[in-house]
Amino acid sequence: MSDWLASALGYIPQWLDYQRLVNDQPGVSLAIAHQGKIVLEHVSGYANLAKKEPLTPRHRFRVASHSKTFTAVGIMLLREQGKLSLDDRLAKFVGGLTSEVANVTIAQLLSHSAGLMRDGLDGGQFADRRPFLSEAEYRADLALPQPLPPATNFKYSNHGFALLGKVIEQVTGERYVDWIARNVVDASGLHETAPDYMPSKSLPLARGHTMREPFGRRYVVPGDNPTNDMASATGFVATAGDLAKFFSGLSSTSVSGILKPESRREMTRRHWRDTHSQFERYYGLGTISGPVGPWSWVGHAGGFQGTLTRTVLIPDHDIAISILTNAIDGLANVWFEGVIHILRTIHGHGAPVPATKDWTGRWWGMWGAFDLVPGKDRVLVAAPAQNMPFVDASEIVVTAPDSGKVAKAQAFGDLAEPCILHRNKSGQVEAVQIGGKRLVTDEAIKAEVVERYGAAT
Repeated sequence: MSDWLASALGYIPQWLDYQRLVNDQPGVSLAIAHQGKIVLEHVSGYANLAKKEPLTPRHRFRVASHSKTFTAVGIMLLREQGKLSLDDRLAKFVGGLTSEVANVTIAQLLSHSAGLMRDGLDGGQFADRRPFLSEAEYRADLALPQPLPPATNFKYSNHGFALLGKVIEQVTGERYVDWIARNVVDASGLHETAPDYMPSKSLPLARGHTMREPFGRRYVVPGDNPTNDMASATGFVATAGDLAKFFSGLSSTSVSGILKPESRREMTRRHWRDTHSQFERYYGLGTISGPVGPWSWVGHAGGFQGTLTRTVLIPDHDIAISILTNAIDGLANVWFEGVIHILRTIHGHGAPVPATKDWTGRWWGMWGAFDLVPGKDRVLVAAPAQNMPFVDASEIVVTAPDSGKVAKAQAFGDLAEPCILHRNKSGQVEAVQIGGKRLVTDEAIKAEVVERYGAAT
C-alpha cells in the first residue's frame, strides 16, 4: 500500500466518527478495498439504538438497490454463456405481458430506459406499510398503460428489475435467490451477503431507524421483512466489507471479478444521463456513475426501510468504498463524496515526513474542532464538521521544530501568520497556536468552558 493511502485511511475514520456524532446518526459501517483487498473496516455507533447494541463490521444491512448490481452481473453472466442477448425482447423469456411491456429489451430493463412505472400504483412496501409485492401484484401494475415509450428517457423502475429476476428464473430453471446466491454471491467469494433477509442468529442485522422529527425520537425499524418477488430489485443483505469487495470486481483490471472485462465495461459505462438532476450522474447496466475525471466513480445506492447505503468504485485508483447507514436520513450519499474528497486531497499532499509528523491530531477552540493532517511538505488544517473537511483548508509550512507559518488560507483566515506547537514538560504537544487562535485538547476545552460558564448555567 502506498504511503499516501495509508495516511488517508488513518484520517477517514476520525472524520467519519465526528460526522456521525455532529449529525446525530445511529450508526455507520465503512469498508474500503484497494486492488480487491479490504484495507479498512470501521464502524461507529449502534446497530440498534433501543437496545444500545454496538455496531460491528459483521452486522449485515438491508442494502436495497445494491441488489440491482448483483442482478445485472447475473444477467451479464448468462449473456457470456450465450443464453441471452441484451437485445432480446422480454417476451422471449416472460409470457403473459402486454405487448407494450413484452417488447422492451433486456438492455432497456438493465438501464432503466424501458419506460416502466417505478413502484406501481401503491409503493407502500418501501414505507413499510405493506408486504413487498408478489409476481401477480407487480404484473397487475404492468398490465396498465406504462408512463413512457421505451428508449426515450432514463426512468428508474423497481418493477423492471423484478422482471429481470424472472428472466433469470426462466433461463436457469431455478429460483432467483438460489441461482444468484450460488453463481454471483458465492462465486465472488462473499460470505456475508444474501439475496434476501434470511433469519439466522449467526448473522446479526443492523436495524433501521426513523428520522428524529416529527416524532421527537428515533424509532427502530426491524428491517427483517422478506422482499418476495422483488428481491432482484431490492432484497439484498450485506456487510460493507462484502460490498467493497464485490464492487472492486467490476473494475476492468480486476483479477477477482467473475465477469469478463468486456462485460464489466459494458455494465459500468454511461448509458443514460439523469437530465432532470442538477447533479451530473448517469446510469449504466445496474450501475450509477458520476462525472468524468481521474476520481470518477461508479457504483450503486440503496434505500430500504430505515437504511441508506452507498458503494462506489474509483476505477482509476482501483479503490472501492462502501458506506452503510442505519437511519432513513442517513448520510451515506454525502459521506462517500467526503471520503473521495479526503482520498483525493491526501493523494495530492502525500504522506507525513519527519518534519511534519508531529503536526497532527484533533484540537479544539471555542469555535469547534480542527484536525491537523500532515503531508509531505505541508500540514492541512481540516474542519471535521464539514462534509468535505479540506475545502478552504489552511496550509501550514513547517519552518523549524515546533514552528511554522500559514502558507495558504482563505481571505478571512490567518495567511502568513506564525504557528507554534506548545509542549508540556514531558515533551507532548498540549496546544497548537495558529495565528491568534490557541487550540487545545478536548479535555482542556471542556474544563475551560465549564469553569467559565458552568456556574451561570
